[in-house]
Amino acid sequence: QSAGHDMAKMGDKAFSGKIGPWKGTERIVDMKAHMEASGMKAMGAMPNSHHIAIELSDAKTKAHVTEGKGTVTVTGPDKKTATSDFMVMQGHFGADVNLPAPGEYTFKAEIESGGQKGSTTFSYTLK
Repeated sequence: QSAGHDMAKMGDKAFSGKIGPWKGTERIVDMKAHMEASGMKAMGAMPNSHHIAIELSDAKTKAHVTEGKGTVTVTGPDKKTATSDFMVMQGHFGADVNLPAPGEYTFKAEIESGGQKGSTTFSYTLK
């Protein structure tokens, strides 16, 4: 475990609950603030301002789900949508997304792992 880089424990918790057959927690991490907090300077213009981290665990066994694929579709306050693919990273599903302006964003996450599928929709307000 690399200290200071576990994205699944950082940022703001945006959702916690059932995602299909799993229990999940979703966090939104402000990349610029994260870079500054860890002593790194942002390298030029980053195309995506935030990272979404989803930690999934089996509802019965509590085992972490660390394999699979999925997407997240973000709808901004301007009603524009963008879809990003999740990657499995450090025990969570992660995707970099762009939240360019303050306001309410809607996230629709869809995950597929071990022959099972789950999805959830939640809102997050960027201040």
